[in-house]
Parts: sequence; structure tokens; C-alpha cells
Amino acid sequence: MNATTPKTRSENVSLADEEEVKEVLSNAVLGLWDVVNSLTRLRPSKKERYRVTIFGSARVKPGTFGYEETKRCSSALAAMGCDIITGGGPGLMQAANEGASSAPELAKSIGIRIDLPFEQEINSFVNQTFEHLTFFTRLHQFVLTSDAFLVAPGGIGTVLETLMVWQLLQVHHLNNTPLILVGKMWPGLIDWANESMLSDEVPLASPEDMNIPRCVANADEAISIIREHRDDWLRQKNESTVE
Repeated sequence: MNATTPKTRSENVSLADEEEVKEVLSNAVLGLWDVVNSLTRLRPSKKERYRVTIFGSARVKPGTFGYEETKRCSSALAAMGCDIITGGGPGLMQAANEGASSAPELAKSIGIRIDLPFEQEINSFVNQTFEHLTFFTRLHQFVLTSDAFLVAPGGIGTVLETLMVWQLLQVHHLNNTPLILVGKMWPGLIDWANESMLSDEVPLASPEDMNIPRCVANADEAISIIREHRDDWLRQKNESTVE
């Protein structure tokens, strides 16, 4: 067979033919992505539970203001019946799971962790765990399972998660999903986006895109926003049940 004649699917490929093996593997992987993309289009007609994902730094220690405020916020949300989802690690993720564990009869404390060589084990306050080998699939699960996102102070990983959700809301792959940024570090990010992306020369985004994240000063403001959104969610759920 010459180089210009493609192999058909029925032809066998020798493992000694490195290039053909690579092509088969490449096509198989791309085919798997098609399967995954098709499956993730499926959505339940209604969700039974309201779930809040809390993103935040893995470096914040117990006893600090940030840790205790995140735990208090999560505890208040759990008392409302909100399941709490985090990355399952230490720091503010642990604080959120610890807060959720204060109301085990009302809320689940969920961890979606990533397998990293330097990552600590999942924190002890998680009672339901999901494991991922890549950041991409992990972020996808956060998106598929969450009704609201609360972002506490954090580093590069937290910023990555925040911008991912922001972008999905911008292009309407997510809708009616609060993205709440808590604390004094986040208004600077929004100010930078406004100044850099909405310049007079070549606008790189739309003004309404800047209104997607909601910056709040403290946990109480975040709780208030989520309570209102959850009340609407419950109202819609009850109406669909009656129908």
C-alpha cells in the first residue's frame, strides 16, 4: 500500500507500524471525546438538591479570619439545605467542608479532588468524594453539579476556576448561576478586566460581561444572595412538581 492510499477500518494495523498505531490511538481518543461531549448534553429534568461550590486557597490555616469566615458561611448555607462542594483539599476547602459537616442531616459535604504528586489527602470533613486525574474533567464536574459558585480568596488555581465559570456564563453554557466573589482581593480583578478589555481602541469584551461576577465584601452578603437564588430554585422546583 502506498502512502496516498488510506487504510479502511476493516484492515488490521501491525503494532510494528508506529505511525499507523499513533493514528489509531489518536482517532480513538478523539472518538472518546465525542462520546463524552454527547453524554454531558444530558441533564436531569430537575435537581433534587441545591449545591454550592466554594473555591478558595489551600494555604489558609485553621483559626485565621479567612478560615473561620469560610467555615461560618458554609455552615449557614448547609443549615439552609445547600450541599457544599469543594476541591476536597486543605485550607479554605477544608473550612467549607467543615462548615457543611455541622448540619449532616440537611446537607452533604462533597470533595472533588485532583490527583497531584504534592497534593494532600482529602480533608476529613468530606463525606462524598470524587477523584479526577485532570483539571479539565474536574472543572467539568464542578460545572455540571453546581447551582451557585462562591469564590473565597485564593491563588492561581482559584483564579483559573473563577475565570472558567465566568467564561461559561458569558457564552451561556451556564445560565442563572450566581458567581459570587467574596473579599477585598476580587474588585481589583474586575477593575483590571474593565480597564483592559473595554478600552476605546479595540473592545475585547462586552460591558455586560463585567457584570457577571458579583463582588461582595463579606460572607453575610454572599449568604443573602444565595438564599434568594435558592428560594427561586425551590419555587421553580415545586411548580414543576405540581405540573
